[in-house]
Amino acid sequence: MFNNKSILITGGTGSFGHQYVKTLLALYQPKRLIIYSRDELKQYEMQQVFDAPCMRYFIGDVRDKDRLTQAMRDVDYVIHAAALKQVPAAEYNPMECIKTNIHGAENVIAAAIANNVDKVIALSTDKAAAPINLYGATKLASDKLFVAANNMVGQGRTRFSVVRYGNVVGSRGSVVPFFQKLVKEGAKSIPITHPEMTRFWITLPMGVDFVLHNFTRMHGGEIFIPKIPSVRIMDLAAAYAPHTPTKEVGIRPGEKLHEVMCPADDSFHTFEFKDHYVIAPSIKFYQDDIRFDRNKTGEQGTLVTAGFEYQSGNNPHFLTVDEILAFNE
Repeated sequence: MFNNKSILITGGTGSFGHQYVKTLLALYQPKRLIIYSRDELKQYEMQQVFDAPCMRYFIGDVRDKDRLTQAMRDVDYVIHAAALKQVPAAEYNPMECIKTNIHGAENVIAAAIANNVDKVIALSTDKAAAPINLYGATKLASDKLFVAANNMVGQGRTRFSVVRYGNVVGSRGSVVPFFQKLVKEGAKSIPITHPEMTRFWITLPMGVDFVLHNFTRMHGGEIFIPKIPSVRIMDLAAAYAPHTPTKEVGIRPGEKLHEVMCPADDSFHTFEFKDHYVIAPSIKFYQDDIRFDRNKTGEQGTLVTAGFEYQSGNNPHFLTVDEILAFNE
């Protein structure tokens, strides 16, 4: 699907972008693989790792619609990964978060339509489901924009979908490198926000593979959610800091005890597939014949029961301490 195609990834110098480029170069022969981001140092460092002839590095911000439109010229597929993601920073700088996560999403949509891009997938987060912090609220707004963009296109070519998943093992700012840093520095205790806290858990390769598969599955307008395991915060501490006592510090502002990926209020248009869920659009599309219980590859899903909620605390699959250690190997 990606052979001899031009692909652009916004925010491409992040953890996801690195794994995405690594995977794509290993499996396909893209015509162009464009990294679009605003940090010249990160781009320079990434060029030292990925310098294939197809690679292109564009300096630009998703807040800049003209630059995005220029960068997407003759592009076939777009992955929108750029976002301001730190919850405390978003609470303290709300307008900056809105400019990037909401207005930036608008610009990506406008640029894709202007360039007749084939398919766009926007990366979301579990924090966008029933959000209680600004970051989650902006990502929910972004998700809604990308879903509704399919109606903006009408009979045009471009289709938009969303992929939503949980915490990525070892990504920048995540709890694993934080715990490892504390252990390395000889900390006397590991801070735990709440002993009953749970989170969804996914590796970078799993996230990238899921995104790639959904380019072939998508009709346009779906929110794709992988079936992934959960972890307990106490088990994480036992795995990565087994000889260090824990200290409860309390749940931080804007933080949940358990994360949700399929809210109960969306159960009336949520479909369960073998390895994922699909939240179909709640709005009526101009195409009346789309069956979101059957994807483009022929996989068949079934409507979940009313009130179903996919939540990290009631997930049937929890990783043990040993499985946590082996999960990212």
